[in-house]
Amino acid sequence: MENKIKIALLQNRGYDDQSQAIQACQRQIAEAAANGAKILCTQELFLSKYFCRTQNTDYFNLAEEIPAATTALFQQTAQKHGVVLILSLFERRAPGLYHNTAVVIDADGKLLGKYRKMHIPQDPGFEEKFYFTPGDLGFGAFDSAFGRIGVIICWDQWYPEAARLTALAGANIIFCPTAIGGLDNEGEELAQKQRQAWLSVQKGHAAANACYYAAVNRIGQEGEIKFWGSSFVADFYGQKIALANDHAEEILYAECDFQALEEHRRIWPFFRDRRIDAYGKITRRFDDLL
Repeated sequence: MENKIKIALLQNRGYDDQSQAIQACQRQIAEAAANGAKILCTQELFLSKYFCRTQNTDYFNLAEEIPAATTALFQQTAQKHGVVLILSLFERRAPGLYHNTAVVIDADGKLLGKYRKMHIPQDPGFEEKFYFTPGDLGFGAFDSAFGRIGVIICWDQWYPEAARLTALAGANIIFCPTAIGGLDNEGEELAQKQRQAWLSVQKGHAAANACYYAAVNRIGQEGEIKFWGSSFVADFYGQKIALANDHAEEILYAECDFQALEEHRRIWPFFRDRRIDAYGKITRRFDDLL
């Protein structure tokens, strides 16, 4: 494994046509690979617009099995460019059973595995419980050609348990494909507060787990939601080392130094000092039980 690698976050808008989304992603992959990026990650549900704004059974037609045609195509792409790809997809597992799923493809084209979104939101404009079954694969990490990496998805980002368990599985970088923005009827001021909270909590995950953290979001106005982009990478101090714009397609690059991460963990050994004997109540919904 190389001590330093460049990663790329593929920030883009949503497309009505899946073939256009694939073409746009392929262009970004080729450009990022040519610029030396080794691990690339898409935004959440990158093959379409964010269909979860409403409840519509027709949208289940967007889902596909994993592996299938899309994964096969991007396995070829990963092998062609010698890069690791993290793709956020709508998975059809069985009739009436669907997941919000990320696949990880290694640089030789091998499908390393998948992660199914564990926390599923249900809010106005974000009707995800109608579409997605909560994940059942747990939190984990994948040994890729360029390091051990983990994936969580969007709403997972608000839960310290998700980042912690992914880091405890050995992830040196946690990737988080996302689709988040502000609702028009809530106003710009609230949207900016929510954006700042979104940045703050994830930078905290990076610092608390002494790892790199990379969140990739979409941009553009879709119905009543204005997605705020702002894809970013934080280092193990929780510092933003790269930040994308809030309105346009962009490939965001950052360098991750695994030797520096190792040295950091030696002086801030959070995993060593965890009181695993005292955390039993974390499995309760709320500590009001007799």
